[in-house]
Amino acid sequence: MSSNFKVDAEAIRELALLLDETGLSEIEIEDTGRRLRVARGMTGVPMAAAPAPAAQPSEAATPAAPAAADADHAGAVASPMVGTAYLAPEPGAAPFVKAGDSVAEGDTLLIIEAMKVMNPIRAPHSGTVERVLIENGSPVEYGQPLIVLA
Repeated sequence: MSSNFKVDAEAIRELALLLDETGLSEIEIEDTGRRLRVARGMTGVPMAAAPAPAAQPSEAATPAAPAAADADHAGAVASPMVGTAYLAPEPGAAPFVKAGDSVAEGDTLLIIEAMKVMNPIRAPHSGTVERVLIENGSPVEYGQPLIVLA
């Protein structure tokens, strides 16, 4: 840890309160290149999550199980946050993209819901959607590969 790094105790307290209020197990924020992550240690018996509503069938490419190579692929688009990923703007709507689609830099690929906020995940560069690695409505982790662009 650099000696120039100042710990913001008040920000940590606020994030810890958010964890308690929302029931989340971790939260992370980033500002001007500094990242602060607060996680709650899991103790006791883990509780099962409520089942997610059944995803509506769509014309999206059938997600394949992510291979180890997908995470290392130069065109992998990784999740910038923990949340729930949605491949379409609303239930029953056509997906934002599917395998084989051409996208331009800045096009919306999918959305991630985190703390009741819908966050668009945009194409970092132009290309073709090679693979969709997640299913609609699936939980995603920070850094998890979502889509591979060629």
